[in-house]
Amino acid sequence: MRKTIFFILIIALIPMIAKAAFWQSETTGAALACKVLEPKTPVVDYSGKVMTVVYLTNLACEKIGQYSNEENISWLSSQGYRVVVLDYKHHERSKSPYLNLDIIALNKALNNGTFCGMDGISTDRAYILFEGYRIKRDVAYYLDDPKVYNYPKEYSETEGDSLYMDIVYPANPSRELPTILSFSYSNSYAGTAKEGYTEKYKHKRMFLGYTFSMFSDSFLEGAPAVGVAWAIADHPKYCDWGRGNRIDGKQKEYGSIQINPDAARKVRSAIRTLRGTGRTLGLGESVMLYGFSRGSTAASLAIGDLPNKEWLEDVRGLFPEESAEIQKAFLGPGIFDYSKTLAESREYRNMSVYCSSQPSPAKAWEQQGGARSIKNGCVPCFLFYNSSDDAEYGRQMDNLIELLKSTGSEYELLKDYGKGHSVPQQLSDLERMYRFLVKK
Repeated sequence: MRKTIFFILIIALIPMIAKAAFWQSETTGAALACKVLEPKTPVVDYSGKVMTVVYLTNLACEKIGQYSNEENISWLSSQGYRVVVLDYKHHERSKSPYLNLDIIALNKALNNGTFCGMDGISTDRAYILFEGYRIKRDVAYYLDDPKVYNYPKEYSETEGDSLYMDIVYPANPSRELPTILSFSYSNSYAGTAKEGYTEKYKHKRMFLGYTFSMFSDSFLEGAPAVGVAWAIADHPKYCDWGRGNRIDGKQKEYGSIQINPDAARKVRSAIRTLRGTGRTLGLGESVMLYGFSRGSTAASLAIGDLPNKEWLEDVRGLFPEESAEIQKAFLGPGIFDYSKTLAESREYRNMSVYCSSQPSPAKAWEQQGGARSIKNGCVPCFLFYNSSDDAEYGRQMDNLIELLKSTGSEYELLKDYGKGHSVPQQLSDLERMYRFLVKK
């Protein structure tokens, strides 16, 4: 009788296998067996779509998390994730940078909802995990001040929502790892009271339709192949991207800009939170940043040696005892000094509205952009952009490079790897970026 009860309990804990199929791998050129495991109680996003993990097994790169794949898959299922297991059978190309080809293809498939015959895939919460890795989701890193962007009105009457990050880490690691953090270039924000302003647009930092899938961005999720954990945080501008205004000002006054000291305080708090939380997960002290577009503008706020003193306030931040220093930064096209934008540009006009509304406009201008914090030097930077992108990004990058040269700061530049507003996708370019990532 006891054996029967024990057997029934074990069966109840095992996730149901919904479907076995094959998926054509860009990395190996072969069809990989994929197994779809449905959790007993799925965890879903706001729209009811199932949070999904694609778990890559039997890779040719180092497995740093020491739990077995069976233990990790069982844990992911117990957390409510639908888990899709891909078996690479130790194919010689199942390592960096070749796996980035599959990361790009997988994110597009997940975003299109065509992966392994599944439907109801969350395009906000779909993760690609290397074997040995788990997720710590929705880690709060800063209590937003709803008065800063003053949108929507109902939200500005609350004390503010937390901004969050997701951390992808090797469980029970064999050694300490560095972590690379990205500030999302997607949009988490409050929405409106009618739409459920604290929930509907919350946690959009990984929205595939405007991040990894749309831009074929694989750098972050491919980092575990070279022994680096990763995290992604809500962008510091917790507001519908085209909106925002000073109190009693006109809506959309701020438009696409992110303003300091608010953004810089959030960036520093995110770094501190990742470092403090990472310690509990077995991660190392090293934190690096990756940014593209508005995410690059945010990441640049941590690179300089002399941040503005107003940036250091931590009343609404977390882990104040931790260091906010970073070891390296990867910066794509962004705005690094708003005072260098053309006077007729949208960015300059919007920032002028904000600075002119402050008690000391000149002091406010001094804070607008990460380049303003570089006095004697900055952390090693890997810079990338296309000359066919908006000319403003070229001007910003040229100005930043001049600063790095004049201060003797270390940097590498990858230029014209593609067309327009895009991220590096060629394997040779990604390999170069990963070499910079792990370089001592």
